Amino acid sequence: MPSGRRGTVPAGTTVLDAARALGVDVDSVCGGRGLCGRCQVTLGERPGLPADPGRLSPPSLPETGYAGRRPLAPGHRLACAAQVLADVVVDVPEASQVHRQVVRKEAGRPDVAVDPVLRLHYVELPEPILEQPTGDAERLAAALAAEWGLADVRPDHHVLVALQPALDAGHREVTVAVRDGREVVAVWPGLRDAAHGVAVDVGSTTLAAHLCDLASGAVLASAGRMNPQIAYGEDLMSRVSYAMLEPGGAARLTAAVREALAGLVVTLCEDAGISPEDVLELTMVGNPVMHHLVLGLDPTRLGSAPFALATSGAVTVAASTLGLGVHRGARVYLPPCVAGHVGADAAAMVLAEGPHRSDALLLCVDVGTNAEIVLGDRHRVLAASSPTGPAFEGAQISGGRRAAPGAVERVRIDRATYEPRVRVIGVDAWSDEPEFARRSRRAGVTGICGSGIIEAVAELYLAGVVGSDGTIRPVDSARMVPEGRTWGYRLWEDPEIVVRQADVRAVQLAKAALQAGCRLLLDRAGVDEVDEVRLTGAFGSHIDPLYAAVLGLVPDCDLDRIRSVGNSAGRGSLMVLLSAAARREVEEVTGRVEKVETAVEPRFQEHFVAALGFPHGTFPSPHLASRVALPPPVAPPARGRRRSGGEAPSAVVS
Repeated sequence: MPSGRRGTVPAGTTVLDAARALGVDVDSVCGGRGLCGRCQVTLGERPGLPADPGRLSPPSLPETGYAGRRPLAPGHRLACAAQVLADVVVDVPEASQVHRQVVRKEAGRPDVAVDPVLRLHYVELPEPILEQPTGDAERLAAALAAEWGLADVRPDHHVLVALQPALDAGHREVTVAVRDGREVVAVWPGLRDAAHGVAVDVGSTTLAAHLCDLASGAVLASAGRMNPQIAYGEDLMSRVSYAMLEPGGAARLTAAVREALAGLVVTLCEDAGISPEDVLELTMVGNPVMHHLVLGLDPTRLGSAPFALATSGAVTVAASTLGLGVHRGARVYLPPCVAGHVGADAAAMVLAEGPHRSDALLLCVDVGTNAEIVLGDRHRVLAASSPTGPAFEGAQISGGRRAAPGAVERVRIDRATYEPRVRVIGVDAWSDEPEFARRSRRAGVTGICGSGIIEAVAELYLAGVVGSDGTIRPVDSARMVPEGRTWGYRLWEDPEIVVRQADVRAVQLAKAALQAGCRLLLDRAGVDEVDEVRLTGAFGSHIDPLYAAVLGLVPDCDLDRIRSVGNSAGRGSLMVLLSAAARREVEEVTGRVEKVETAVEPRFQEHFVAALGFPHGTFPSPHLASRVALPPPVAPPARGRRRSGGEAPSAVVS
């Protein structure tokens, strides 16, 4: 973990050699001699496979006597020395990864007037005198009322503890942080002119966070990492099942994500050159399962109808309750959830994209393991979620990799020769260009990520290798690989990356679930088309709109009006961090969003089956056809005729 690669090795194989055999690049400068300390790993666990130290060999001399430049942290093992003795889960920390995850959830500066709920106020308090036996907290309240117009302010307990020492150190001059014009959450001696906040997007697969100056709204640092809950299940329902069936499962999921969030805050602060103690306000958005687990709420009721939330309203909680390692007076704000499977991330997307402020009918889609879909204009806003699964993230794909350097992210296939050319993350050249070999030498080609498999399947469809029913068909090319009754297409030679029939089916299932959710919203709105489509999220923001249309991820629309807009949920989280007005707006609009529950809608299955075809099984695609030459649809086989051995059945079975 976190790459998800697994396989079998002989007992006695070192973890480093096992990792290399499975295509996992663990850092090792010394070549496995136990000198550099770069290959440190830890024991992980999965349901039924506990973190038992006996599954690895006992620490040997290279570890017990290790004195390298990188200290061997408690619980860490050197992958070059530890040997595999039994089935084991190995966690590779980010510092030990050669190809670190590229969490691409950039939020950028949001379009919002900066008006944070937390403000700094400098005051000078008079010296206490016998004739006026008023407490210093009351003197502070009076000064804030007189100088700043703040009435009825209340200091936190820790502020009461720190107030008089701060007054002594500052010679009766202090700066206080006041939240919502009522709560004094921090005090410092003298003048202090900077306060910081962190906005977080808690995704099922990735966590993304942005550190801001609350006064200017400037984004000072951004960071992301994998959600460690992946070790307990790729999708939301598997995590709910883990929480439901494993004693203490929910607590482990909560502890894992909180620890990762605290680590993200440390990374942000180190990058910006500040202390975590300087962070005074945080905002978080996420789907309902992530929302509940971060807050320590039981998610099991979200596993079955009626998908009851513990709370659907906005939540404010002390950051210390979540163990985030920031200033003890800091608060965490989470916007409201829309409904059982449409969470605060969808509410943040609505705030950022503003369908409720638009005259045009907008379809906003956050594409990920669990897709959030919003359709609306200034008159009406509807929302749904659709369980697309992890295929779009590179999982469930035979050569799949997460978005890290070396992963194929762009694909083009010649229509006449069927020869491919690719681009990989970290290299700005195509594989048929002379500089590709030199620029890709460091990372190499490691596999194919979500955007890469989308383009590969779409290009194979446009080239006639994949039919409209999703069947890979043999063509006159040495790249065709026979695999029993099905075929594969060899996209790359070393390492071999083959697009297999199962890969195409995984994409079909994911995209059909996504478009079926869109169709349900169109049905509820009583329309057949939308004016504009906006693709967002860690994955959605990197999909080429053309290929989204070719595969039918979304309903047919003018291609010029399908666009990727970055991480809307993250941008919405930034907006509520920086603006009290944005908090009021998101709470108001969320209250009038109409939820469509895909899990119980009778027509979902009908739309799902129809959407399995490329671009769609029944609805025409005139906008797409005006721009791209689409292959003719595959005719269904005649009844009673046996299918040739080289083709897979056209029906998709999940």
